[in-house]
Amino acid sequence: MKNLGYQCTRMTRNAPLFTPVLIIGSLIVMVGFAIRASFGVFQIPIATEFGWPRAEFSLAIAIQNLAWGIGQPIFGAIAEKIGDRKAIILGAISYAIGLVLSAGATLPIQHQLYEVLVGFGVAGTGFGVILAVVGRASSAENRSMSLAIATAAGSAGQVIGAPISEALLQIMSWQQVFIGFAATIILVLALLPMMRAPAAASKAELEETMGQILRKAFRDPSYTMIFLGFFSCGYQLAFVTAHFPAFVAESCSPIAGGGMLSGLGITSTSALGAAAISLIGLANIVGTLTAGWLGKRYSKKYLLSGIYLARTIVAAWFILTPMTPFTVIVFSVVMGSLWLATVPLTSGLVAHLYGLRYMGTLYGIVFFSHQLGSFLGVWLGGKLYDIYGTYSYVWWVGVGVGAFSALVHLPIRENRSVATA
Repeated sequence: MKNLGYQCTRMTRNAPLFTPVLIIGSLIVMVGFAIRASFGVFQIPIATEFGWPRAEFSLAIAIQNLAWGIGQPIFGAIAEKIGDRKAIILGAISYAIGLVLSAGATLPIQHQLYEVLVGFGVAGTGFGVILAVVGRASSAENRSMSLAIATAAGSAGQVIGAPISEALLQIMSWQQVFIGFAATIILVLALLPMMRAPAAASKAELEETMGQILRKAFRDPSYTMIFLGFFSCGYQLAFVTAHFPAFVAESCSPIAGGGMLSGLGITSTSALGAAAISLIGLANIVGTLTAGWLGKRYSKKYLLSGIYLARTIVAAWFILTPMTPFTVIVFSVVMGSLWLATVPLTSGLVAHLYGLRYMGTLYGIVFFSHQLGSFLGVWLGGKLYDIYGTYSYVWWVGVGVGAFSALVHLPIRENRSVATA
């Protein structure tokens, strides 16, 4: 069997939600995202050590996000042609090599080049491959919730990634942290032998070629709107992940001594910035699971439109309000509840419209739009900061693209294009 199975086996309505594929896939996503979500913590240490402008390491992270987007449909196609586990192994190896090389980098161009490997590594161990595996291995009744749980695992990684990185930086160099990350991502490969399950795919899907389903999707205006709408998600998430810790450290009013935050060990704005990323991830676990539950019961396109509208409102409020530890916490909780809630809804909508057989490739192409937004959000954040000394302008761009996404999802037609299991 090439893949985790394209058998015509049909799940029963009593199929369990928590399968080995879902559990192991969630663990792989969690580890990969814990590492990826921590890169913003390294902005100041690396720039300080080498005396670089903020834009230099920002560009490296932006390139990582772009490579992730380029690699996503590639790894999706690899998974569908030679096997899911082989694609994950290739991704983990690329991830580890990129981190090891980055640990020895001393020039901006080196970091920027090596982040291509890291980006491909994230693609091979992240949502595109894992969600396709989980989606195929889930019953129709469990699919929306299974995708939400796997997505929430990425949030769990974000919860632990930034604080662990911040703590490790207190006892070792950033280079040593990167080496430790590389070892960790290789260790998760030991879980792959347990990742076996039949996949739900209909006879019609098995008979369609990749070229046929791609042509069908590319001719469908709804697929184009999904592609365009996902751009703002990447822009907002990547900008906040890469720049929010530094933004908070430099712009937030001081933390008063003896308060609740000090009692939690958060005594500086830099610690608050790292904690904010963790808090976003924690809130997103609840938000993503809620989105998965709602996605089974309500229109996915209207849910997506509402999420983007809510993001637009909270981002505008945050930038118009003087930044204090309280507003940072409020923003983190509210934005976190909306953070990756778009992922199970978007991937579920792709599966609903075009079937499960080539879900990895189709979602990977849509995800490329997400990563174009990620590249722009990270790079533009650093560039405009160096020019104007503030992140305000890039925040307002995020408000604008969020409003666009809220509107562009409304005309999507949610009728099925192919039969699904």
